[in-house]
Amino acid sequence: MTGARSDLPSVRELLSHAVEAVGGTEREGQVRMAEAVDRAIRTGEHLAVQAGTGTGKSLAYLVPAIRHAVASDTTVVVSTATIALQRQLVDRDLPRLAKALKKPLGEEPTFAILKGRRNYLCLHRVHGGVEEEPEDAALFDQFAVSRLGREVKRLHEWSSDTETGDRDELVPGVSDRAWRQVSVTAKECLGAGRCPVGDDCFAELARAEAARAHVVVTNHALLAIDALQEHQILPDHDVTIIDEAHELVDRVTSAATADLSPSAVTTATRRCGRLIDAAIADRLLEAGEGLALMLEDVPPGRLDTLPEALGGALAAVRDAAHACLTALGSDRREDPDEAAKRKLARSALDEVHDTAVRLLDVFDDDLADRKDVVWCTGDRASANPRPPALHVAPLGVGGLLRERVFGTSTTVLTSATLALGGSFDTLARQWGLPPAPRPAKKAEGTATEKPPPSDADDGPRWSGLDVGSPFDYRRNGILYVAKHLPPPGRDGLGKATLDEIAELIDAAGGRTLGLFSSMRAARQAADELGDRLDHPILCQGDDSTSLLVNKFAEDARTCLFGTLSLWQGVDVPGPSLSLVIVARLPFPRPDDPVASARQRAVEARGGNGFLTVAATHAALLLAQGVGRLHRSVNDRGVVAVLDPRLATARYGGFLRASLPPLWPTHRPDVVRDALRRLDASSPD
Repeated sequence: MTGARSDLPSVRELLSHAVEAVGGTEREGQVRMAEAVDRAIRTGEHLAVQAGTGTGKSLAYLVPAIRHAVASDTTVVVSTATIALQRQLVDRDLPRLAKALKKPLGEEPTFAILKGRRNYLCLHRVHGGVEEEPEDAALFDQFAVSRLGREVKRLHEWSSDTETGDRDELVPGVSDRAWRQVSVTAKECLGAGRCPVGDDCFAELARAEAARAHVVVTNHALLAIDALQEHQILPDHDVTIIDEAHELVDRVTSAATADLSPSAVTTATRRCGRLIDAAIADRLLEAGEGLALMLEDVPPGRLDTLPEALGGALAAVRDAAHACLTALGSDRREDPDEAAKRKLARSALDEVHDTAVRLLDVFDDDLADRKDVVWCTGDRASANPRPPALHVAPLGVGGLLRERVFGTSTTVLTSATLALGGSFDTLARQWGLPPAPRPAKKAEGTATEKPPPSDADDGPRWSGLDVGSPFDYRRNGILYVAKHLPPPGRDGLGKATLDEIAELIDAAGGRTLGLFSSMRAARQAADELGDRLDHPILCQGDDSTSLLVNKFAEDARTCLFGTLSLWQGVDVPGPSLSLVIVARLPFPRPDDPVASARQRAVEARGGNGFLTVAATHAALLLAQGVGRLHRSVNDRGVVAVLDPRLATARYGGFLRASLPPLWPTHRPDVVRDALRRLDASSPD
């Protein structure tokens, strides 16, 4: 690295110093990972690292990242999928590391957290720059004795006390509707130069702090937005570390998804209505009403063809939004309040117009050539009806990641779950990397270890590494596949499955996390087993998930049932969790619009759509669910998979190869005896 400091201790020395300073124990996997991350930074070769729970992967990538940032006086970006890990890094890991490494590095490393602009309080909105007009203005009074009024009043009071304006620091929080009154998106922002309170802008202060920091912690959504948009959001950086990388594709897909609803058209009309000729605004309002009428006849689900009437309604919305944008004109020299109103209007109109264009463009291509998938949602018949809306999402994000992430910085991707079926290739394809690691060629006679530029487009160079886990899975865990049970059906949980769950929980003495593929199944199990068992059963939805997990952890005899967020979000070490039940393999729903369209696209190219999409989804989620059992070195227990397809189906081997090496069995008597012994030796 030209111009980089060469007087710093090695990564191995810094890691030993850091581990000792925080009172930890050096682990072989952690050392191997840290040295691999350091090598990737030096060579420019991207790296995928599978690091099991207990490896200490945060230190393993932060130490070489900090060393590089200090040596080169640059910034490293660390991206996470969850707020929990983001907070762990910013509140615990980085402060401790900064103090521990200050002496050996000769300076204290700095760090910052950066989120999307919508996450920060907008002082211009707070000080009355422009108010969000509610849908029913006659019923709204900003400071009335109502929940919304109380929340907005509290936000105004908080604005005088907060130093960051970060929504996550407001406890307790407020509703999204209240927060919208005091925040703006990037497209709605006036810009620091034009805003009368731009010098005190919380979002700009956060960006300025990030630009000065050695390590910037962000999230996958902002990483995706930075890649999608033309203007730069993240500070200049040459290294990106993506933790919880198993969620990267879904988070980027979500950020690249656009929605269009009649209510969005109404909002855009309301925002521009007082700024342009009423007749032009009325045309957009009428187009929105026409869209609502056409959507009444569109059933929920994926749209492979565009009904002629719906296409006409979308074209009308597109053209009317364009007319409003034309009438709105370019930005003018006007007072900030008027400029803010115009900015809000333009943002809403742009979103409606661009989404209508994107939706219509999808159907210009033949089915096999499409890059996007379109679907309709809405539930008019339920007790809580949802109005219809259209959505459009990319079939793949590999091209975007390859060009805008791997093409601009050395990237390290890490998670406890990356090697699916025993190989990194499955996820590598989704990320836009070549299907097999390519060895890097050493650049002889140059001042850097990075290879010289080449005209050969053989794809980004990368390598994969599995550093294992310090846990002795075969000694401390059993993988029980209930091969004798019937395959799961569509009509809920069968009697045999419910009986099996009851027997396992009884043998375990409670201590059970039940993972289900739907809330309906979780609720059915909780309701039907509640009277049969002596142990309390909590069900997701009864309270906030965090409170339920806390109750579950505090009472060893309690069971917790739930769905998606529990597969990945539960961290309960110790005797409160000794049995994880997986009621059904977590394949995506057959009617999932994005998954089904991706599967079809793979098959159109001659590939195995089921294995590439559905089985990969199931393998990721199953591995995450199984990982709930072992959260510390001393944890012991059973993972019970009540779906016999894990043992009998042809794809079962792929799924099993994605799991930790637990001791396998199909015998229920062996498992129940093991659970009873474990219960007898565990404290309540």
